[in-house]
Amino acid sequence: NRYDWIWAAVGSHPDDAAQVDEARIEEYRALCEDPRVKAIGEIGLDYHYEDPPRDVQQRAFRMQMELAQKLSLPVVIHEREAHEDGLRIISDFPDVTGVFHCFSGSYEMAKELIRRGWYIGFTGVVTFKNAKKIKEVVQMAPMERILLETDSPYLAPVPYRGKRNSSLYLPYVVQEIAELKGISEEEVIETTEKNAVRLFRAEE
Repeated sequence: NRYDWIWAAVGSHPDDAAQVDEARIEEYRALCEDPRVKAIGEIGLDYHYEDPPRDVQQRAFRMQMELAQKLSLPVVIHEREAHEDGLRIISDFPDVTGVFHCFSGSYEMAKELIRRGWYIGFTGVVTFKNAKKIKEVVQMAPMERILLETDSPYLAPVPYRGKRNSSLYLPYVVQEIAELKGISEEEVIETTEKNAVRLFRAEE
């Protein structure tokens, strides 16, 4: 199969929360019967524009967390300017874990997520000079809880900041994390790959 290297997550981003109903959840449940669907996501909360309204986003988030719980699947969380509500909702589903992708929360929030066994996703933002908070989170986080990502087409690392992002630029993220952690780039690559395989049960 020429697509056997492609895996998937299914879910509705908070921007599309208004479209999440029982029929949509049933559609996702059916898609998850394919063994190459490895997660529910990208789901969560985004209060930057407050559209859809917060209560609509929270309902959609909970419905999809319930699906992940029933199917024993990890989740990919999008959380923007909704740290308190994001933590509150995942607390209601203690059997569900996953990754907070493109992490933008506080140092304290990262520590709490790690304590609960969650993963933190880092993008090219970690290479930005003004990303002091994210650099501190990288330094604090155990390597066993770190994942690499692009969030393409956004958040390209320096020296490509502002351009269309690409997975080809991940070595710049690796280099920055290695410097912040005081370890080799090879160790960053090896450990984050193992983390992704573990989280998404990629060997199954």
